[in-house]
Amino acid sequence: MGIQIFDSEQPDKMMPMISKDARLIVWLGVGSRTANMNFVIMEPGESNVPHQHPESEDTIFILSGEGSVEDLTNGKTYEIKAGDVVHVPAGIVHAVRADRGSDIKSFGGPTPADTQMLKKMGIDVP
Repeated sequence: MGIQIFDSEQPDKMMPMISKDARLIVWLGVGSRTANMNFVIMEPGESNVPHQHPESEDTIFILSGEGSVEDLTNGKTYEIKAGDVVHVPAGIVHAVRADRGSDIKSFGGPTPADTQMLKKMGIDVP
């Protein structure tokens, strides 16, 4: 397999537990072996379902907007803004929230891909 180019405007799958507009762009179903990349738009007031990735690290680059990320495992909340990179170690229960009056646009995802989470969302994992 060679280089592939993906269009975030034409996602392969959607991920509603992350947000109303969470697009699964690069994942096992398009030939990736371990990588996973999502493009997410969260509307003001929206948040994702608290979750963890037991065997994956989650890295999220904030393209635009402001909000917060909760580390529910350790009882901490961090403010986030455009340009920030959020790293969530494996096993940490977390949630991203667009709770600062603006939408949040971000790219990122758990690596290696969290196949159990994908299956819970009804996505067939090869």
